[in-house]
Amino acid sequence: MSFKIIDQAQPRLNRSELAVPGSNPALFEKAANSKVDVIFLDLEDAVAPDEKEQARKNIIEALNDLDWKGKTLSVRINGLDTHFMYRDVVDLIEKAPGKLDLIMIPKVGTISDVYAVDMLCTQVEDAMGLEKKIGFELIIETALGMQNVNEIASYNRRLESLHFGVADYAASTKAKTTVIGGPNPNYHVLTDIDEDKPRNKHWGDMWHHAVSKMVIAARANGLRPIDGPFGDFNDPDGYKAQANRSATLGCEGKWAIHPSQIELANEVMSPSEKEVNQAKRILEAMETAKKEGKGAVSLDGRLIDIASIRQAEVLVQKAKLIESS
Repeated sequence: MSFKIIDQAQPRLNRSELAVPGSNPALFEKAANSKVDVIFLDLEDAVAPDEKEQARKNIIEALNDLDWKGKTLSVRINGLDTHFMYRDVVDLIEKAPGKLDLIMIPKVGTISDVYAVDMLCTQVEDAMGLEKKIGFELIIETALGMQNVNEIASYNRRLESLHFGVADYAASTKAKTTVIGGPNPNYHVLTDIDEDKPRNKHWGDMWHHAVSKMVIAARANGLRPIDGPFGDFNDPDGYKAQANRSATLGCEGKWAIHPSQIELANEVMSPSEKEVNQAKRILEAMETAKKEGKGAVSLDGRLIDIASIRQAEVLVQKAKLIESS
């Protein structure tokens, strides 16, 4: 391991994160009663400009009055390039003090964007005498943000997670697609020409590089990497396929833009009973090896060593977090 020690963000169960428009308060209680891990109440893209002030009032009222069943609560504020953002932050903290766990900052492009929101939050919290400090979720959804993702992730105050905003990222990079997440039939390779036999297509994941880059930046700075939306909520298999790809790369959660996607995210992002049991066996085997003065040992015909312990510990720790939720 490097001599540099990476401080980990506050541990939270973040397998699923449900987007709920602030302009539709009828959905708030349904979200609270769902099995989602994190709820983000939206003031940005899901809310029309002439509804933003009322949406903010709806959210503040709900934060104060609704029983959220212990859910982690976040609000996606408006962008720093709008005149709505400062009032979002000030009103949320002043009028619902201590009720919010996280603020989601959209379209983060530079580390200065994070600094600006941090400064505003700190001033309001200090003025209110609040001990609970709000954490930050950052959406990486522009070419500028992806270019600067390593520096952004290194901001060492308040940060908890990075999220991949696939739709705005596609627009920012001028990608030739109109779908929100998932594969694209044009992103494929052909098998070699073999006389007159038809050539097969093998689809690729056009978001692989972006998600992988975000995961690396997040993990290198102790943050949770979270995959963003999958637009077709009538395609559960497609959703699970995308979630599995992201989980394989290291993401520990995924957005749900519809309640039907919550269970899918929880399933994919949770270790299976078989995986947890195997992880426990690895830890037990290594503990025995340690007592015998060995640094590695064979289990089920495979070598396990110190690196195996780290992998197993991650699975067991997540299983414990799920059990306690």
